[in-house]
Amino acid sequence: MEKKEEHQLPKIGILVFEGFLANEVIAPLDVFTKSNENGKPLFKVILVAEKDNHYVSEEGLKIIPNQTIANCPDLDVLVVPSSMNPNNQTDNPTLIDFIKLQSEKTEYTASHCAGAFLLAESGVADGKRIVTYCGGSESLQKEYPSLLVQDDRVSTVVKDGKIISSNGNLVSYVASLDLLEQMTNRLHRKMVENELLIHKLK
Repeated sequence: MEKKEEHQLPKIGILVFEGFLANEVIAPLDVFTKSNENGKPLFKVILVAEKDNHYVSEEGLKIIPNQTIANCPDLDVLVVPSSMNPNNQTDNPTLIDFIKLQSEKTEYTASHCAGAFLLAESGVADGKRIVTYCGGSESLQKEYPSLLVQDDRVSTVVKDGKIISSNGNLVSYVASLDLLEQMTNRLHRKMVENELLIHKLK
């Protein structure tokens, strides 16, 4: 019965690739794996990558994915982080096609930092308001004129329909908590914030 219940949980897929920025993977993993007040998980969080081997973040963190793109189930949420060289990802048709196909079925598709360029390349954010890393707005708008790129000096997290984007880095926690509240409620968000000791950062 427990296995059946876990199988039925909403699936949060976090895309991983070589050189990913650690905070942008850890933040949604941290937020969405927290249990409810009864100790029950609310989501099944899956790390997804192109191949079944380990990937090393920009900071040196090694991660082994749970699923490959080829055998990934349909996701309720897809989270796309960034790297210091996003062209390596936007030039990878396997990653871009995966984002496009999954986003046809997701309830939400999220990007952090330069992950917005991957969403843009896939076409899933056409006509949507979106934000990227600090200082990257002009470049994103120039490369993808069909987007409604928001000023990164003003906007930290932007939601437009099913597309949610953020400046990345530690702001990925804010965006993940915003999405968590959308999918649960304000009370659960506050509980997770307390577990994360967010109030201690003030």
